[in-house]
Amino acid sequence: MNWFTRVRNSLGWLPKRSTEKDLWVKCPSCQEMLFQKEYVDNLSVCPRCDHHGRLGADARLAMLLDEGFELLEQPEVGEDPLKFKDSKKYTDRLKQARAKNPHLDAYSVGSGTIDGNPAVVGVQDFGFMGGSMGMAVGTAFCQGAERALARKCAYIVCTAAGGARMQEGILSLMQMPKATVMTRRLREAGLPYIVVLTDPTTGGVTASYAMLGDIHIAEPGCLIGFAGQRVIQDTIREKLPEGFQRAEYLHKHGMVDMVVHRRDLKTRLATLLDFLQPKKAA
Repeated sequence: MNWFTRVRNSLGWLPKRSTEKDLWVKCPSCQEMLFQKEYVDNLSVCPRCDHHGRLGADARLAMLLDEGFELLEQPEVGEDPLKFKDSKKYTDRLKQARAKNPHLDAYSVGSGTIDGNPAVVGVQDFGFMGGSMGMAVGTAFCQGAERALARKCAYIVCTAAGGARMQEGILSLMQMPKATVMTRRLREAGLPYIVVLTDPTTGGVTASYAMLGDIHIAEPGCLIGFAGQRVIQDTIREKLPEGFQRAEYLHKHGMVDMVVHRRDLKTRLATLLDFLQPKKAA
């Protein structure tokens, strides 16, 4: 408690004024204090240093898809198949995550258009248990691919995850080959599969569908990798180069096709869909 608060509390006759929560937000990069509204209106990008903050599933779907898109129902899967418990029960962790999130799990799918081009967009939300990939995420990913196959249109995936969901053990790891099969089906059907890598994309997600796109787009400065930097550094016993595992480094070394600012993302996707989308015969 600072001196001003102590003095104010000691003066009982002064009326207490309440202020809205989350009126300000601190940029994690430049540490500047920003008005929450200004930050949100700028697509959660810092207007001072251009740091790209994390977006929730609803905000990203609304940013990329035209108005009137359809939000697919999230699939029902068996919860807590292993009866897992660490410091908390897995079921309690799910309840806690759902209380803070409008969706039942970390992956949401929207079906609509991007500047008039038909597309299905899947979004991973890091705000739900670190975007971890469990059975619900794997099934929702496949559901999105099935919708793209049915509509004969592109499937765009925005990844953000800390990896597989440890509470589901081997069942979470099985989502990797399951998702990989769906990307093959899209390729066989001649449909574009585009991956938008956002901060952070790591672990089993990077090892599967995040790096299997026809085109890989990354947001500026986002973390992309499999193992953590400390693990790699301790294994190879060498200091890692500056910017290692960041979008710009991966782009320079050919692992990412382009780094696109968030404000330009929808326009860039629309241009790509115009080139890649199968055209109807005249």
